Amino acid sequence: MPRINLLPWREGQRKERKLAFLVALGAAALAAGVASFAAYLLYGSMIESQEHRNQQLRAEIKAVDKQIEEINNLEVAKQKFIARMEIIEKLQRSRPEIVHVFDEIVRTLPEGVYLTGVKQTDKRLRFDGVAQSSTRVSSFMRNIDGSRWLRNPELEVVQTAKGSAPGSSFTLTADQVTTVAPEDGAGKSKMRKASLGAGGVRP
Repeated sequence: MPRINLLPWREGQRKERKLAFLVALGAAALAAGVASFAAYLLYGSMIESQEHRNQQLRAEIKAVDKQIEEINNLEVAKQKFIARMEIIEKLQRSRPEIVHVFDEIVRTLPEGVYLTGVKQTDKRLRFDGVAQSSTRVSSFMRNIDGSRWLRNPELEVVQTAKGSAPGSSFTLTADQVTTVAPEDGAGKSKMRKASLGAGGVRP
């Protein structure tokens, strides 16, 4: 004899669908949570890796900056060394010149002219002295003009002495003649720099 189900089958089917929906919703939420956690771990690892790279770059930049500073210090020291060598070389060249200059001063002094002071500023010489007359001063200037080690005499002050003793006090300037031309010194300096840069030894 057939069995008749008197229970409301629609209500049972509705409960089954609701249960299946809740299970699917829970599974989707769990999958979303797992995916979010995995994405969090992935991005955290990427950020940590990038921060590590940034730290390495900062350390390398700091090391490069220190090397640049050392190179700049070496360049400054090199320029100071070159300038010191040029000064020494200039002094070595001018050492015999000053002897010739003083010898030439004695040669150019005419009779009746006496020097009371000689001052040198760079290549400019200043003579203070006393002469028996202004003619003697003119003769001194002509001798300087024809000298090998002195040139361009210029009279600044001449005063006639007062009193019974005749004479004139004077102040004049002249230029010292340099035997080494500036371009020769520059050429030697360039050659020396080139030899230092190539690691050569200057004799």
